[in-house]
Formats: sequence, C-alpha cells, structure tokens
Amino acid sequence: MEKRKIGSLDVTVVGLGCNNFGWRIDADATVPVVDAALEAGINFFDTADIYDHGHSEEYLARALGTRRKDVIIATKFGMKMDEGKQGAHPDYIRQAAEDSLRRLRTDYIDLYQLHQPDPAVPIADTLGALDELVRTGKVREVGASNFSADQIRSAHAAHFDRSPANDHFPGFVSVQNNYSLMYREPENAGVIAICQQLELSLIPYFPLANGLLTGKYRKGQPHPPGSRGQMGFGPKVFTPENLELVDHLTTFAETQGHTIIELAFSWLLAQKVVSSVIAGATSAAQVKTNASAGGWKLTQDELRQVDQILGRQMQPA
Repeated sequence: MEKRKIGSLDVTVVGLGCNNFGWRIDADATVPVVDAALEAGINFFDTADIYDHGHSEEYLARALGTRRKDVIIATKFGMKMDEGKQGAHPDYIRQAAEDSLRRLRTDYIDLYQLHQPDPAVPIADTLGALDELVRTGKVREVGASNFSADQIRSAHAAHFDRSPANDHFPGFVSVQNNYSLMYREPENAGVIAICQQLELSLIPYFPLANGLLTGKYRKGQPHPPGSRGQMGFGPKVFTPENLELVDHLTTFAETQGHTIIELAFSWLLAQKVVSSVIAGATSAAQVKTNASAGGWKLTQDELRQVDQILGRQMQPA
C-alpha cells in the first residue's frame, strides 16, 4: 500500500480507526479486525484514551501482541477521562502519556495528539510538555485534533517563539479534523489552507460521514439493522437531501466502475494535504473493503464532476 509522511512517520494512505474497540466490539472481536488490517498492508492505527475509557488502547495492544514494532500507533489525550483527568496542562500531559503507554504496552507513542484545544492552558506550555516527551523518547511526533485555522496558526507561532527553527522538535506535524466529501468545513474555514501553508498533514476523521457514504443508506429505505443510522447516530446526517446527493454520487461512481466507498476514500486522497484516511471497522470484511478503497486516482475532470454534483466549485489542489 502507498505510504505518505506525517512528520518523520511513513504511514499507509489507509489507516484503521480504533474507536469501535470496546464500545462496539470486545477484545476477542478486535483481534480479527487488527489481523485483517495488517494482512491488507495497513500500518497506521489511530486510537485515543477516551475511546471506551481506555479499552480501545488496551484491546489494540492485545491484538497486536509482538507486532507492535511493525506499526505506527497514534493516540490522543485531552478529553475528560475522570475528574481531574483532562485538558492540556503539562502535569496532566505527563500523566496521560504514561497511562496510554501502559495501556498500549509500549515504551513509545508514534503520534501523540491533543484531542481538542484547551483554552485554559497557554499552547506554549502544552508544546513544552510535548517537547519533553519527544526528548525522552516516549513520543516520536505530536499532532492536534479539532483545531481551527487560527488555533493551528497560534500553535505554530508559539512553537517558534520558544524553539529555534533548527530545534529537533517540530511542534505539531498533523491535524486530525472532521473532513469528507459531505463535510467540507476544513476548506471553508481555512484549515486546509493553513495546513498547506505550514506543511502539516491532515488526517480526516469520519471519512464516510458517519456511514452516509458506505452505500448502506439509500433514500426512501429504512436504515440497516445495527447501523449508526438505525441506532440514532447523526440524525442531521441522514436527511432526505443528503441521501439524494449520495444517490447521485453512487451513480457517478458506478458509471466509472467504482463504489461510493472508493469514491469517498479516493476523493480524500486526491487532496494533497491528506496523509492517511482512517476509518473504523467492526469486522475483517469492513477492513478489507476500506483497505482497497483508496486506489482510484481521480482525474481533474472527475473531481470537477463530483463538485458539480455537490453544487460546489472545485477547491484549489
């Protein structure tokens, strides 16, 4: 599988989101999902301490076993775990990192990401603690998640205020935000532009728009049993208007010999700022489908057709 850079890390263009581990599948069911990812050539596994209160990290570690050295593990901190366990204060960062290292059964985290901005803590203080983790070898690279363009810009400025340009610590190397064919806010709000300007990698989450782009949801048909739509997730996503757009996108993909999932992944990978598309899975079959979904090299004309379907002008590459 093709690889792209996140800082110094070489990650596969399709990664496995581990948010289902724990709350949707147990430890035993996690094993075949991880095995399928490795068999498909995926080396990038993205989790967070908050995912099922640490169980996702634990189950990933169990499933990987002795294969930890063969993969790139990204995890996150900052959202509330317990009383007093949240945020981006340096003292908490040190504790959160140690907790994640223990759950992941490893002595280093490849990509450690601040899960959300913490307005109560100066970003320079947060970066200082992350720099310390990098210097001690406990973290290889650091990233941010759910940051606005202004917050990304402020973090970059704060990093260079406290560190010379030739320092070994690069500050944030990635941004993980909600981005998909159906959710284009990173374009509208300038996140894509600032990532391009600062040469940061974008890691989209919800690449299938909460399942809207899986092909399981069609206008006028009931949501499949056990699906996110049937379970009540994303009621604003599964609207008649969105389902009609999905029908048009599905028809377009099929006329090109592809599926809607392949369109969703390949469209994201056509954006140069995107390093890896991470999607969750609850079965080996889903992993295999996702792993093979990023191979469609969309032409400029095909990208224009997609934006015409969505009623947009194509964004600059």
